[in-house]
Amino acid sequence: MSRWPELPYSAWKDTLETLHMNMQIVGKVRLALTPFEPEWANVPLHLTARGLTTTPMAYADLSFEIEVDLIDHEVVIQTTQGETRRVALTARPVADFYADFMSNLSALGIKADFRPVPSEVDDPIPFAEDTVHSTYEPEWANRFWRVTSQVDLLLKAHRSRYRGRTSPVHFFWGSFDLANTRYSGRPAEPPPGAGLIARLSEDAEQICAGFWPGNPRFPQAAFFSYTYPKPDGIEQQAIEPAEAGWRADLGEFALLYDDVRKSASPEEAILRFFESTYAVGARLSGWDPSLVVGDILRPWNSGSVS
Repeated sequence: MSRWPELPYSAWKDTLETLHMNMQIVGKVRLALTPFEPEWANVPLHLTARGLTTTPMAYADLSFEIEVDLIDHEVVIQTTQGETRRVALTARPVADFYADFMSNLSALGIKADFRPVPSEVDDPIPFAEDTVHSTYEPEWANRFWRVTSQVDLLLKAHRSRYRGRTSPVHFFWGSFDLANTRYSGRPAEPPPGAGLIARLSEDAEQICAGFWPGNPRFPQAAFFSYTYPKPDGIEQQAIEPAEAGWRADLGEFALLYDDVRKSASPEEAILRFFESTYAVGARLSGWDPSLVVGDILRPWNSGSVS
């Protein structure tokens, strides 16, 4: 099976929206029960060999972990006391999944207080009232995860060269993207009128690269990269590969997933995109060149990315 299968947004957008809402419910437990870290580093989920995980968390004297299993299509809640609860990912309304999931948490003695409304989406529907999103086709959810798991390895190769402060490679359940962010070490001012999320995430100079499956405003899977604060003239800078470029509608660089799939080496195209967009942003923003070491293609060519 191809490592880079087709992932047309139009073919699986209904499943994507249902999965997004269900993963927001899981993610909000992590948000509620973990200490806040700079730039929301405690919030994202992390890739596993079967899907995504919250990593271990604590409630009172209980340690537990929640995994979104996209092979068997279930959410698994496991405690260090050996208890396991399973909540099916299937074609049913988000409201039903929410009730089932919260009931299983409660049965384990876990209480997570969070605002039960989706974040970072247009026209959010409270989880308990969401009977709109109910489509779930396992093959599409699994295919998305398989693609994302390959990108995860490439982002880790990209991350490995950086000697400054950098985020882990992690999955933001609000914006529904996999990303890695490098920091210069200097503070930054959030944009005027920024909401809470932006105020606490854009308070440091940063260059971010990642992947997302598309949304109604940009209905295509794509790789992205942005520099914050945005340096003057970045829109005119040349990047690699040739198919990539600045997208005024996004306000950032983008490389379409379909273009990557058609390339002679998708892995090399992705790494070139991550590295060239960082190089442009870092140069225009006056970052220390010594923060990056080594050859980006060496980890991939040596077989550590496959």
